[in-house]
Amino acid sequence: MPAGITQSKASQLGLFGQPPVTLAETHRLFFALMPDEATRHAIGRAAVLIQEQYPELRARWVKSERYHATLNFLGDYPQLPEDVVEKARAAAKQLCAVSFLWSLDYATSFRGREPPCVLRGTFVPDAMLVLWRDLNSALAHVGLHRHIERQFTPHVTLAYGRRELPQAAPVVPIAWQIESVALIHNVVGKGHYEQLGRWPLLNPTR
Repeated sequence: MPAGITQSKASQLGLFGQPPVTLAETHRLFFALMPDEATRHAIGRAAVLIQEQYPELRARWVKSERYHATLNFLGDYPQLPEDVVEKARAAAKQLCAVSFLWSLDYATSFRGREPPCVLRGTFVPDAMLVLWRDLNSALAHVGLHRHIERQFTPHVTLAYGRRELPQAAPVVPIAWQIESVALIHNVVGKGHYEQLGRWPLLNPTR
């Protein structure tokens, strides 16, 4: 390369000086429950204990700012689909679900090539199931039928391991007060979660 010429990683020439190859991005959309700061710290403490107790997992641990519980996956796209975003926002505005308390009290693993280590609750609140069903109905109402989920297994992913946990591992119960639903956009492989909207749940005491 001639002296004085530099190239950024984004503009490096390919083999024999061809134009650079642009790696395709994957834009992911999903509805999620996002923990408040205190809950996020409590989840992080549970993750540290699991990591210390089960070093054989040899896991990739999720950063605390990415902790969430997915309600509904809206797909992967080559670019952010504004039409899907607007329909998803319209669906969220239809929700009439109430806030509720969810207690996370044990860790377990799901099957997979890199088995996810997750936090779950022994009991799933009825209000959580109502919220999930209402969101599915709202998505169908705005024309997003193909994104309706058939099953719901609420969890928070802590890590992706080389091995599964040998058995369910109790943790100090984490009381998470669910007060809102968020629409999340993420470029796969990049850390930042962008909130495209957040909708508060109803206060059941009012």
